[in-house]
Amino acid sequence: MIRQYSGIVPKGDLLLIQKLCDKLKGKSFIHVNSTREGGGVAEILQRMIPLLKDLGIDARWEVLEGDATFFEITKKIHNALQGNREKFTKKMWEYYYEVNRKNKKNINLNADAVLIHDPQPAALIDFRRKSSRSGKKIWIWRCHIDVAHPVSGVWSNLKKYIVQYNSAIFSVSKFAKSLPIDEFIVTPSIDPLSDKNRELTDREINEVGEQFGIPRDKPIILQVSRFDRFKDPIGVINAYKIVKKYNDCRLILAGSPATDDPEGEAILNEVRDYAGNDPDIHILLLPPDKHKEINALQRMSDVILQKSIKEGFGLTVSEAMWKEKPVIGGAVGGIPLQIVHGLTGFVVYSVEGAAFRIRQFLNNPDMAKRMGQEGREYVRNNFLITRQIRDYLSIWYCSMNKGKHVLEL
Repeated sequence: MIRQYSGIVPKGDLLLIQKLCDKLKGKSFIHVNSTREGGGVAEILQRMIPLLKDLGIDARWEVLEGDATFFEITKKIHNALQGNREKFTKKMWEYYYEVNRKNKKNINLNADAVLIHDPQPAALIDFRRKSSRSGKKIWIWRCHIDVAHPVSGVWSNLKKYIVQYNSAIFSVSKFAKSLPIDEFIVTPSIDPLSDKNRELTDREINEVGEQFGIPRDKPIILQVSRFDRFKDPIGVINAYKIVKKYNDCRLILAGSPATDDPEGEAILNEVRDYAGNDPDIHILLLPPDKHKEINALQRMSDVILQKSIKEGFGLTVSEAMWKEKPVIGGAVGGIPLQIVHGLTGFVVYSVEGAAFRIRQFLNNPDMAKRMGQEGREYVRNNFLITRQIRDYLSIWYCSMNKGKHVLEL
């Protein structure tokens, strides 16, 4: 499987991955998150686990199980870590811990390396075997969200678990916190060979347009994201309305539900109400496995947005750039790491700014094409899945050999 990426991804990534796997072959590596479908973490793991197995790593993916109450609590934790004021009680934190405690019976945490994703399963660290503290068993906490300015009380409650890990990984350097453990910066990635990013024929693209009743008679503006306040779908509609006064166009808001996000349905209904009866606004709630459909929607679009007001990274930006599309993103989180302003796209700070840049792309197709081409090469060198596998294996190997000379790689 990994050989399929030859000629697509940087050669150096493949060489280093092979050297690392020669050292780690046969060892076990488990990833734990809170949902198997919906969201960027699940998408990455769906592709990464088979590749790790192909490389000789005993890789597994486990999912934390929780009820509606648990996910309501963890959504509040997620929002508070991104700076939103939320009310918490002692009982809520006790319930959060209790769900993690119950999951220890269902999840086999015995592995050479355990990578825990985000706050939901963070408390599992309390239940690792004592022998794993020796340094031979590596536990890593991976944060995918924007924790640059968290609500202090929520962060301090979570921190008591994080400090027990061997290391922590953040997506952007400004998210890193003062911790007594090793910290690393690893940006997320996309898989160029997945259904969401592979090349599509014109027929496949046209079939998806027909399936959703989207004519291609005018320019299309697209945002793909969960229906989440921090993705600012209302702001996207407002930007479209400004553009519509000058450039006839369509807007597509497409997203999939996530089982660990109880707010999604309410936000979706708000967006539908706000869009009203405008026939040129298409709001699509797609099952999480509709990757080819998302791919086609991106390829048929003329401008792609990720107008987040808070963002961990925003992989839809890299997806769009890989397809040579001009992109506009909110100047938050990891979006400015992907969009080199004025070279691979534009970052914006307001609805008006987004509308201005949309019109700039629509009125200057040569510039849009040039930025799209630059964007694809930027993604090739920085945001493909082989680079993320390389980084995870490097952190594992270096943590396992901490204090030793490891330059023989």
